[in-house]
Amino acid sequence: MLPAALFTVALLAGTLVGEARDDRRIKWVCKPLASAGFLAAAWLNGAAASAYGQVVLAALVLSFWGDVLLIPRNRKAFLAGLVAFLLGHVAFGAAFLVAGVAWPWAALGVPLAVAAALFHRWLAPKVPAKLQRPVIAYMVVITVMVALAAGAYGAGAAWLVPVGAVLFWLSDVSVALDRFAGAGFGNRLWGLPAYYAAQLLFAASVGGA
Repeated sequence: MLPAALFTVALLAGTLVGEARDDRRIKWVCKPLASAGFLAAAWLNGAAASAYGQVVLAALVLSFWGDVLLIPRNRKAFLAGLVAFLLGHVAFGAAFLVAGVAWPWAALGVPLAVAAALFHRWLAPKVPAKLQRPVIAYMVVITVMVALAAGAYGAGAAWLVPVGAVLFWLSDVSVALDRFAGAGFGNRLWGLPAYYAAQLLFAASVGGA
């Protein structure tokens, strides 16, 4: 999967150039290709050979569409992207359940839930009324996904799983700051690499399934 991962990294660099210049043409070319790279990485790593890998691959496909839908700067596309990513998080959680979850380890998600609640309390006044419930639902789902990732690690999954889940959670914080709090390019400069690192770690995790 290494060539596909390197392809993703190279196209991520192009995406960041597009973000820095606010050039939609560069973003429309580089971002979908960068996301296609993590799909290829999972496939080449044998995702189709196990139930866990198949569910992870489905989750990565949903992430791919979420990436595409977040390129336009309008509310309808953003909401569609939010739904795609929400379903992707549900699919990742399902994958971790397939892998097996040690429930005491899943309790490590409690501090993250507290952090999510505090972040939402700060963010809520900045979120449009029509997006309040979808944003809350999204934050609940992503926090549960991280808790399940911790539980999967406790049951014997590779470290790639919880680290990828936490990076994905952090990248979603970056997206929220960008869309609702007016964060600039500096926010995307760490958020996008965190996101793509997460997807590549999930793609790598299917190899040991």
